[in-house]
Amino acid sequence: MAKTLVLTEKPSVAKDIARVLGCRRNGNGCITGDKYTVTWALGHLVTLADPEMYSDKYKTWKMEDLPMLPEKMKLTVIRQTSKQYKAVSALLNSSEYDKVVIATDAGREGELVARWIIAKSGCRKPMQRLWISSQTDKAIKEGFANLKPSAQYDNLYRSAQSRANADWLVGLNVTRALTCKHNARLSAGRVQTPTLAMIVKREDEILKFRPKDYYTVKADFGSFTVLYKDRNNQARFFDPAKAKEIADSCKGQKAAVTEIKKTYKFKVPPAAYDLTELQRDANKKYGYSAKQTLSYMQSLYETHKLLTYPRTDSRYITKDVVPTLPERLKAIAIGPYKEGANALLRSKPLNVKYIVNDAKVSDHHAIIPTEQYVDLNRLTNDERRIYDLVVRRFLAVLGSPYEYDEVQLKVTIGSCNFYAKGQSVISPGWKANYGIIAEDDEDTDMRSQTLPQLKQGMALPVKEIRTVAGKTTPPSRYTEATLLTAMENPFGQVEDSKLKSALKDAGGLGTPATRADIIEKLFDSFYIERRGREIFPTSTGRQLINIVPEDLKSAELTARWEQRLSAIAKGTENDKKFVDEMKKYATSLVAAVKSSTAVYRHDNITREVCPECGKYLLEVNGKKGKMLVCQDRECGYRKSLTIITNARCPQCHKKLEIHGSGDKKMFYCVCGYREKLSDFEKRKESSGAGKRDVENYMRQQSRQKVASNPLADQLAKWLEENK
Repeated sequence: MAKTLVLTEKPSVAKDIARVLGCRRNGNGCITGDKYTVTWALGHLVTLADPEMYSDKYKTWKMEDLPMLPEKMKLTVIRQTSKQYKAVSALLNSSEYDKVVIATDAGREGELVARWIIAKSGCRKPMQRLWISSQTDKAIKEGFANLKPSAQYDNLYRSAQSRANADWLVGLNVTRALTCKHNARLSAGRVQTPTLAMIVKREDEILKFRPKDYYTVKADFGSFTVLYKDRNNQARFFDPAKAKEIADSCKGQKAAVTEIKKTYKFKVPPAAYDLTELQRDANKKYGYSAKQTLSYMQSLYETHKLLTYPRTDSRYITKDVVPTLPERLKAIAIGPYKEGANALLRSKPLNVKYIVNDAKVSDHHAIIPTEQYVDLNRLTNDERRIYDLVVRRFLAVLGSPYEYDEVQLKVTIGSCNFYAKGQSVISPGWKANYGIIAEDDEDTDMRSQTLPQLKQGMALPVKEIRTVAGKTTPPSRYTEATLLTAMENPFGQVEDSKLKSALKDAGGLGTPATRADIIEKLFDSFYIERRGREIFPTSTGRQLINIVPEDLKSAELTARWEQRLSAIAKGTENDKKFVDEMKKYATSLVAAVKSSTAVYRHDNITREVCPECGKYLLEVNGKKGKMLVCQDRECGYRKSLTIITNARCPQCHKKLEIHGSGDKKMFYCVCGYREKLSDFEKRKESSGAGKRDVENYMRQQSRQKVASNPLADQLAKWLEENK
């Protein structure tokens, strides 16, 4: 009897689907049963071929060989995962199977993963599509009961392939052109370059900013303060004499409450999480990078099956998901969520008006809990934090509005009017899930405060009248949280209203699934660096923005592409026409680089020579410390200078850095603490602590492609001796 082959994107997903389908026998890169065999990719097994595979002349980078415009884009098997590809390809072409079910992630990129593998293998069997948003047994069973014809997703595949082809044509051609023109390790792309441009622009705004002194006048009544405002509702004065004059005129004068205005207000629950919003909050609260948050989410989705599909750009669910909400609430009614979940279960019917919006759900709905039973003890601390964020947001969005009375107070002192704001909570509503009652106010001069019981006409004893000095502040540097927001909403880079609309429909620069990798790539290329949580452009990054073609600096390019890729996905535009136009566009970009008079200078060059190619090395700030890297892109030599470890300073408890070489290696701290490696070993050995710090450091070293590290060798020896 012919069987069905199921192709998934990852081994963990394959195991879940295999279990549900009754497949229990392990095979070569698959799990098989009586009716189904489930196999898996490891993400992409197949990708677009490198330029070298089209012609030997592309093995060396030369300006005269550009642009590279293949007649037909070739696919190649990724070498690192070729073993699994061979297993999958053999299964796809086996006569044992009469049809294939594509069960890769339900989205544009997931479609591409499967279709490229199938295309490379030459498989022409009938295909169906599994399209689900969570990995619970229930979702898998329902998905297989409602398989779709794969042809229904052909246009989605054409859109995904067109995007990949266009990025290859533009990104590789411009990268090679810049590198050849300026003899430097430079790269550019449709998404990474406008993202870098935003960071550089923000840094320029900060550097050009000149702070101004300003002054406010406040009256202190002991339990609360009031702020002076003039007839134009202005509280800030840039003339200190004016502020002093107002303060002096009020001293010794009687104060009376001249107006109390109470206004009922409410704040509806926030929308549920999409990936970008979750990455933002995780960065703000825990300092997680976008990539870390996505990793923890993937684990909660694939391994624990507690949350729905993470790579979503929607913050709402569809009506058909509503009947599953009570079961999801029952699943999370444990520990700190028990009271909130049970309270919602008692409310009939559930309040779903803030979470349901069919029009705002495309491929996947918002990130919400699944119906899976929760054992919080099985989660790591990091997974628990991400899970906590999602569950509390889920409880909040099903809750009632936060209701309060806003009290606006006007106090007259002499002939001057002072103002204050306060809140009186009526119902905490959704905020009860967070323990938040007070509402932050955008006005930094006039925050909400708790006000005593006051009546109009009441006389008040003034404790103090004072002027308060302040300074205007520049725009804040980007953190990963605010950079994700800027990538999601880069509309300031686009003027055309139709393109703005297209960019909005596309979800901004990149996708929720790719933004983390884009930010990491900017760090890895040494175009940006992190100081604390703030992101700074490096000299290389700033210079790159000055020399790339103007088109690549703006999100407008992505807007134009997404407008057309969306049309391809809908079947209203021809994908071949789009790719042909991208070839012409790549040609124009290469010509622009060739004719450019812009100059690039290495201002971080050292006098140390690369042992591989003889060129001078560059000093850069990597994510884990300072490094020396070869300026020759093809060489790729790297050597660590300083490394940020997980070992903590015994004085200030900040992370220690390692400086020096050989026997002179030392731990350094910003507080001034210094310690030799030998002393570090003795201290840790005598205390019996710190082994984990060293092990973490060793794991960090094994992940970095750096030159031989004597310290790592010595620490490895120390670990071996202390087992």
